[in-house]
Amino acid sequence: MIIAMSNIVSRLTALDYGVVAVYLVVLLVIGYRASFSNKNKTDETLFLANKSLGWPSIGFNMWGTNVGPSMLLAFASIGYSTGIVAVNFDWYAFVFLMLLALVFAPKYIAAKVSTMPEFMGNRYGDSTRNILAWYALIKMLISWLSLGLFAGGFLVRQILGIPMWQSVIVLVSFAGLFAFAGGLKAIAKVNVFQMLLLIGVSLTLTVLGINKAGGLLAVFHKVPGNYWNLIHPASDIKYPWYAILLGYPVSAIAFFCTDQAMVQSVLGAKNLEQGQLGVNFIGWLKILSLPLFILTGILCFILYPHLDDPALAYMTMVTNLFPPGMNGLVIVVLIAVLVGTIGSSLNSLSTVFTIDIYAEKINRDASNQDLIRIGRWVVVAGCLFAIGMALAIDSIKGLNLFDVFQSVLGFIAPPLAVVFLLTVYWKRTTRKAVNTVLSAGSAFSLGTGVVYLWVLPSARYHFWPHYLLLSFYIFVFLAALAVAISLLDASPEIYKPDASEISRIAKPTKRVKLAWTLLTIVMIVLYLIFNGH
Repeated sequence: MIIAMSNIVSRLTALDYGVVAVYLVVLLVIGYRASFSNKNKTDETLFLANKSLGWPSIGFNMWGTNVGPSMLLAFASIGYSTGIVAVNFDWYAFVFLMLLALVFAPKYIAAKVSTMPEFMGNRYGDSTRNILAWYALIKMLISWLSLGLFAGGFLVRQILGIPMWQSVIVLVSFAGLFAFAGGLKAIAKVNVFQMLLLIGVSLTLTVLGINKAGGLLAVFHKVPGNYWNLIHPASDIKYPWYAILLGYPVSAIAFFCTDQAMVQSVLGAKNLEQGQLGVNFIGWLKILSLPLFILTGILCFILYPHLDDPALAYMTMVTNLFPPGMNGLVIVVLIAVLVGTIGSSLNSLSTVFTIDIYAEKINRDASNQDLIRIGRWVVVAGCLFAIGMALAIDSIKGLNLFDVFQSVLGFIAPPLAVVFLLTVYWKRTTRKAVNTVLSAGSAFSLGTGVVYLWVLPSARYHFWPHYLLLSFYIFVFLAALAVAISLLDASPEIYKPDASEISRIAKPTKRVKLAWTLLTIVMIVLYLIFNGH
């Protein structure tokens, strides 16, 4: 018998409330110590953690930023309906994480920048920096804050049955606390605790599910064979292999290599080697998405095969497998993933606006305290905006939750992927090409997204290609446009690095090479194992 999810509130015991209370106290203590242990604060304390982060903090913080409530909901949902195919969105990522660690990070750190707009501005001037700063702000507000908060509110609504507007207000208020008080340093320390907790609770749920299903061998045989394939045939409407192969890299390059929320942890590293090892660590952590998130949905398909909505898979497992006294852990994990994603996003939003807009355009004479004050006001404004957008996203119909996340990112990503790749790999790239792609190209890409999602939604109008392929087509068009503009530019303005910056670009150490070689071998083996079933 399946227990109704609405019953979870009535099933909460004094022990559940105690677990939540203890968790909140521990979280606040960690955040307080990280925020206020250093009395001699600077703007760097708020934004880049005084460049004090080691590889474990970087890896856990990047993973905490990446693992939002969408992982719990959407991965379980896809696991329930199609098997492990969604693991591609985490395992295929190792290629682009390696690109960040070995190609982009050395250039970012050598350039001594705090933000991605600052990096591009150093190469192509203030106009490029301004365009990219505003684009980055919009990207963070929509793809990180609004969508992340929406997923959290959606999950809370499932658990507690309270309206969406109440859910998102409570969640964003709590998540914004650490970004407001302690910045990146507090968020990084909190995220180590959060992610260890997430692993423990998710693994417990998986083990309970496997036991109830009759063991691992039984789990393997109780679902269709294609549930264990990472690569699906071209005839698969939802996740054909070519769409993932071509379309996912566009989003992944923009997400992992150019996104302030992801890269900021690397910029806060003690040194380049620690940053590169931290990025490698998140690659190992991403392997856990199969046992921790996807397998939950597959187990739900075995145990409760007649759900009305696959999006209910995660909460169905929780409410039916966790005994009284453990349901408080669900609320704890929900808060954990929200604090990780929203806190990092707010800190990045605050960093870009304060350093690239306020300090550059509004008040060039701002003191460190001025920057901290403005940064905190931006955190508050970001919270308010995210609440409004989360409620608007709640009205989107016709796409499952994961498709909403991936398709929105797919329309935001192409201009960023184009300009950063060309900047790093093609010295002939001109300022005019970069600015055109970031402005007109972004308008074209985002406009296409609006039509795809709202005006002529793909659920009703079937002439659209797969959203991942559409992202790839936009990327190819914008790349061709940038190359053409660069080649036809009568008075090209290109970036010529000085000797000192070139000399600061360090080569990977033996430890870094070994770490990435091992991860590459493991990922190839995993792709060979999980195919052909």
